[in-house]
Amino acid sequence: MAERTIHTTAAAMISAFDAHRPPEREIIEDCVHCGFCLPTCPTWLLWGEEMDSPRGRINLMKLATDGEIGLSPQVRGHFDACLGCMACVTACPSGVRYDQLIEATRPQLERNTPRPLGDRIYRALIFSLFPHPRRMRFMLPLLWLYQKSGARRVVRSRWLQQRLPARLLAMEAVLPPVRLRRRGALSFALTTETPDAAPRTRVGVLLGCVQRVFFDEVNAATVRVLATEGYEVVPVASQGCCGALSIHAGREHEGLRYARRLIDAFEAARPDAIAVNVAGCGSVLKEYGHLLRDDPAYAGRAATFSAKVRDISELLASQPPRAPRHPIAARVAYHDACHLRHGQGITRQPRELLRQIPGLDIAEPAEADICCGSAGVYNLLAPEPAAQLGQRKAANILATRPDALVAANPGCLLQIASSLAQQGHPLPTFHPIELLDASIRGVPLAGLPMTSSHVE
Repeated sequence: MAERTIHTTAAAMISAFDAHRPPEREIIEDCVHCGFCLPTCPTWLLWGEEMDSPRGRINLMKLATDGEIGLSPQVRGHFDACLGCMACVTACPSGVRYDQLIEATRPQLERNTPRPLGDRIYRALIFSLFPHPRRMRFMLPLLWLYQKSGARRVVRSRWLQQRLPARLLAMEAVLPPVRLRRRGALSFALTTETPDAAPRTRVGVLLGCVQRVFFDEVNAATVRVLATEGYEVVPVASQGCCGALSIHAGREHEGLRYARRLIDAFEAARPDAIAVNVAGCGSVLKEYGHLLRDDPAYAGRAATFSAKVRDISELLASQPPRAPRHPIAARVAYHDACHLRHGQGITRQPRELLRQIPGLDIAEPAEADICCGSAGVYNLLAPEPAAQLGQRKAANILATRPDALVAANPGCLLQIASSLAQQGHPLPTFHPIELLDASIRGVPLAGLPMTSSHVE
C-alpha cells in the first residue's frame, strides 16, 4: 500500500501531456462546471455521460495536466468522441475557450497514445486522399462508373450492408452523384471580366479540396457573384489544402505545413481580402495567427493573412447589393454549419443574403445549435453517433416542410442529404451563394444542378 501511495504522489507531479503546446491550465480553470454546455453538446445528448460532455472532457484535461491520469486509449476515446462543433463555446457564460483546449489536446493524443494498426491505416487513407484534389479527381471516373454501373445498388443491399465495415459504408453513404464534365472556378476566375465600375476590393477565393472536386458549382457561383457585385477576383492558382481537416483531427505538423503553403500562395496573389465559402476552412483560416504563433518565419504573416479572411456571406453582407435579384419561389430550410455559427459567430449574414431574394421563404429548423454529425471527417471515423445525429437533424429539417436544404459547408450538405435520403425524403441541397447567384442570373430553383444533392 505504501509503494502505491508513493507512486501516485510522484505521478501527480508530472503532467501526462508533453511540453509542446499542452492545453493551457488557465483556460482549463476558467470552467466552473456549471452545466450550461450540456444541452448543446451532441455526445451528451446521445449518451448522457459526464466524460462525453465539454465539462467532463475539461476535467480529464485537468487530471492529465496534474498527472493524476495518463493518456490511455480509454481517455483518448472520450476526446475522439468529441465532434469539435464548438456549440459549448457559444453556450458557455464564462467564456471558456474549449475550442483551444481540444485543439491542443488532440495533437497530444496523436503523439503520445498509439492507435491500433487498423485505425492508423484508415486514418492514413483519409488524409492521403481528401486534402489532395488531384488525387480525388483521378478517382472521379471510377466513382462515376461505380454509380452508373449499378454497383452502388449492390453495395447498398441489405446483405452487404450487414457485412461491410461501418466506416466503409459511412464513406459510401455520403458520396454525392458524380459528374465528369466540370469547369473549375479557377478557370472561371481567369476569364471573369473586371467590373465596369471601380472595384470594391481585390478578392482571392479559397477553392477548397472536396469543394473544388465535388462542389465546383459553388466556387463558380462565388466568383460570378463577387464579379457581379463589383469585386475584382484575383486568381490564386497555386493554392492547396488549408489544413483544416488535419488540424481538427490533431495532425498538427501536417496541418500547419498546409497552412504555410497556403499563406505563401495568397501572398503571391496579393489580395485585399480572402473569401471563403466553406465554414470549416474559414474557421481555421481565421485561426492561422494563433496556430502559427510560435513560428518566427510565419507568425506575423499568418496574423496578417487571418485578418483578411472573410466568409463569403460576411463579405457580401458588408456592402449594399448592386445587381438586381430575381424571384425564386421556394421554401428552403437553412442549416447553420457549426464552424460558421459557433466557430466564426456568423448567423445573421447568410440569412440577410437569402432574404434579398424575392419570393424565397426561409424556414428555421429546431435545434439549430446541434451538429449534424459531419464535423470534418467525424462521420467517417465515428459513423454510428454521426448517423444518429444526422437522422435527428434530418427529422428537424423535414418538419419545416421545405423544398430544399441550404447550408454553407460541403460536409453538412453531404451528411444531411444522406440522412434525408435514408429517411425516404431526399431534398435538393444548395450553398447560399448558389441561390444568390441563381437569383442574380434569373435561374429558377429547378434549373440549378443537383451535384450537391442525393436526388438522382
